[in-house]
Amino acid sequence: MKGDLFSSQHMVQPATAPGMSVENAKCLRYTVNGEMLARQGAMVAYRGNLRFERRGQGVGGMLKRAVTGEGLPLMTVRGQGEAWFAHEAQNCFVVDVDPGDEFTVNGRNVLCFDSSLSYRIATVKGAGITGGGLFNSVFTGHGRLGLVCEGNPLVIPVSPQYPVYVDTDAIVGWTAGLATSLHRSQSLGSMLRGGSGEAVQLMLQGEGYVVVRPSEATPQKAQQH
Repeated sequence: MKGDLFSSQHMVQPATAPGMSVENAKCLRYTVNGEMLARQGAMVAYRGNLRFERRGQGVGGMLKRAVTGEGLPLMTVRGQGEAWFAHEAQNCFVVDVDPGDEFTVNGRNVLCFDSSLSYRIATVKGAGITGGGLFNSVFTGHGRLGLVCEGNPLVIPVSPQYPVYVDTDAIVGWTAGLATSLHRSQSLGSMLRGGSGEAVQLMLQGEGYVVVRPSEATPQKAQQH
């Protein structure tokens, strides 16, 4: 076969290392030799001897989704082979979590991760239902975490002198050492979404980084799956 479709730009090359890697801007590849975890429905292709098992629907098998507070079901992938993961052609990124690190991430942005990572469900301090629910997962341990984001994310440094205010529908995640609280802006509310009420942002203070998507979440789209 000939043509641009079959050029090296699109052709999958042999894996050079085990574990997670970026196949292209919209897809991650995972070379499995044992076990890993991914969001259900995210596998787009695989080869080899792999088994895909739905994880339990209890707290231990779910990542809470912001805005709606719904669960994001996970699946375990076991065996030897390669699998490719993607979600609605969103951009894919890999985060390396080292011992002592802590990365808080919105469940809707999780694509896949190493089984060596631990995670717990946490409600964002200062953000109850009025703040969008904001159930997030806190990842610790040592391994790689694959994320998706609509568009190219913004990584904004946070310092004690310069706290950052983020729309609760736009936040992806943040690093350890940041304190969160709700910030209400009466004046800003009159300019956003054509409304006249208060606008609510998540204020992050301390020393670290916050990751923001360049668009607000659309509840209807978030509930499709």
